[in-house]
Amino acid sequence: MSERWLSVEEMAEYLGVSKDTVYAWINKKNMPAHRIGRFWKFKMDEVDQWVRSGGAADSDGERDPKQ
Repeated sequence: MSERWLSVEEMAEYLGVSKDTVYAWINKKNMPAHRIGRFWKFKMDEVDQWVRSGGAADSDGERDPKQ
């Protein structure tokens, strides 16, 4: 059985960040996301690999206001 697609809300909760941070990462840090109509969807394994490779690293001083 294949892994299901996650929403922005689910991905934000999974990563422990705000939805705004997820949208910023899509636009500024090339977070792996797929646009389906007007929605963004994610595969957990792609995002996990992106995080492990340093994609979410705080390299420009940005902080998530939720933290």
